[in-house]
Amino acid sequence: MLALLAGGSSRSSSNNKLAESENAAQNSNNMSWGNELWDQNENLAIHTNRGIDALDKYANFLRDRVAIETEYAGKLRRLVKNYQPKKKEEEDYEFTSMQAFRNVLKEVGDLAGQREVVSESLQLQIIAGVTLLSKTLREERKKCLSDGASLQQNLTTQLSSLDRAKRNYEKAYRDSEKAVDSYKRADMDLNLSRAEVERYKNVMTSKIQQSDDAKNEYANQLQKTNNLQQQHFSMLLPAVLNRLQELDEKRTRGFREFIVGAADVESSVAPIIARCMEGIVKAGESINEKEDTFKVIERYQSGFTPPRDIPFEDLSKCDPDSVQDSHYSNSTSNHLTMRGTMSANKLKKRVGIFNIFGSNKEDFSDLPPNQRRKKLQAKIAELQQKIAQETNARDGLMKMKIVYEANSSLGNPMTVEGQLNESEHKLEKLKVDLKKYQGFLEKASQVPVATSSPQANRNQLQNGHRTSRHSNGSADDHHDDGDDQPDDAGSLSRSDSEDNVAQIQNGHNNNNNGSSASPESGLGTSHTSLPGSGQGSANENAIGEDTYYETEVETLNPLGTCKALYPFEASSEGSIPMNEGEELQVIEIDQGDGWTRVRRANNSNGWDEGFVPTSYIECTLYA
Repeated sequence: MLALLAGGSSRSSSNNKLAESENAAQNSNNMSWGNELWDQNENLAIHTNRGIDALDKYANFLRDRVAIETEYAGKLRRLVKNYQPKKKEEEDYEFTSMQAFRNVLKEVGDLAGQREVVSESLQLQIIAGVTLLSKTLREERKKCLSDGASLQQNLTTQLSSLDRAKRNYEKAYRDSEKAVDSYKRADMDLNLSRAEVERYKNVMTSKIQQSDDAKNEYANQLQKTNNLQQQHFSMLLPAVLNRLQELDEKRTRGFREFIVGAADVESSVAPIIARCMEGIVKAGESINEKEDTFKVIERYQSGFTPPRDIPFEDLSKCDPDSVQDSHYSNSTSNHLTMRGTMSANKLKKRVGIFNIFGSNKEDFSDLPPNQRRKKLQAKIAELQQKIAQETNARDGLMKMKIVYEANSSLGNPMTVEGQLNESEHKLEKLKVDLKKYQGFLEKASQVPVATSSPQANRNQLQNGHRTSRHSNGSADDHHDDGDDQPDDAGSLSRSDSEDNVAQIQNGHNNNNNGSSASPESGLGTSHTSLPGSGQGSANENAIGEDTYYETEVETLNPLGTCKALYPFEASSEGSIPMNEGEELQVIEIDQGDGWTRVRRANNSNGWDEGFVPTSYIECTLYA
């Protein structure tokens, strides 16, 4: 019952407040400064000035807040930057705890960005609006006060004229009264002549006339003053005061809108900030201690078996020399067993827990077996990636050279010869290194892994394949049987682009072994060369690998047509210009480099061929 009474009283109080606010709003609509405050011009001027000062004070508050928001965002960004992982710490970030910390840094950086958004929005939207409104209000207020002062000056001038006319009338009236008394005394004085009496009479008549004129002027000025005063207080001054009222209401309304707008700016970033907080929580929940434990084992497992029990040595039955030899062998075995474990910090200065297995040897032979294989697998994966990249670059140069040889108007094929030779040398060196490290891995794979090793268990689960981690976090499978065929290194250099180029030229691959290369090409026909690329290099012939062959360049059949969507100005060698709407023949589709080879008829030499951006054309290929 008490709760019901309390609820009813709260509802009644809220209804009363609502009714009071509605009544106040209705009364305010019926009231105006011009009617109610007609005599408070000076106080209203002071009030409006204080109101505009309060608006400026709010603008200064926002400026100070923007400065704080900007400084806070900047400090957050510097904090994130200072705690970003260093290059030497990158390998530690494979652990879930460190990955979570990196994600926390990212979310904090996003939080800094949202504080910057708040700062910029307040500056551009709120502060600029407040400044503009304040300037406008001050100008309008100045004009209103100037108009009110002008009206007051006019009324004051009219009142002065009325006062002057009244004083003139009072003086003229007193003079006329004196003239009448003087005439009466002269008329009763028998000693005065008629002429003198007549003179007093004329003076009296003149003074009476002046008094009447002053009276009429006073009456006229009084009527003007009353009319002006009534107009001033009923129309002119209320209009000015009402303008001041509108100005003050505009300021008050703007104050409300700016405060709400500032809150809206803050609310607009609240969902993103909430998502940042969710990201931080998610990062914390992603930490898995078991997974980190397994990764520590995977990283630091040496592959050695624990030392066997030390046998009892009966000195009475053993030769002293053999005892010393046995002690020495046990010490050596213990040293090899413990190398790479936590006691290895005695072997090298400043060795941290995340940098135990370091090696200064090319074949990593100074590392434990497991760690050596992991290092060799990572090195092989890195070399394979470099070979693939260099092969793609070499194939692109080959393709450009073949195009130049087919049509010399597109460019000189000798311009890319130096780059091709350099690319060939890089590929040869990379292949030699790859073969060398594959040999190292084959030798390392012959060392048995400890049966209790997680690495060995994982290898058994993967049916004899070892997973090696690349530097980018991906995994490749390598056979552990140690069979490294020499042809594998050579096959890495052969990419699909060779077949594409050959198909573009002839529609098929020519396989004429023993054919000579064109003498003007200047390139070796090694296993990394494309058809028609040139003569064989001395290094490849010395190794005894198969050589490729020369392919004749034929006129390519069109694969379709294309229409230029935009004009294109050929600025690089090998490209041709085209106009918007121009129809061209497609003779080679985009191979993934963003360029399409096209052809068009030419009045001078038959055909123009070259490359244009794929995004600039609309292709229609033949079925």
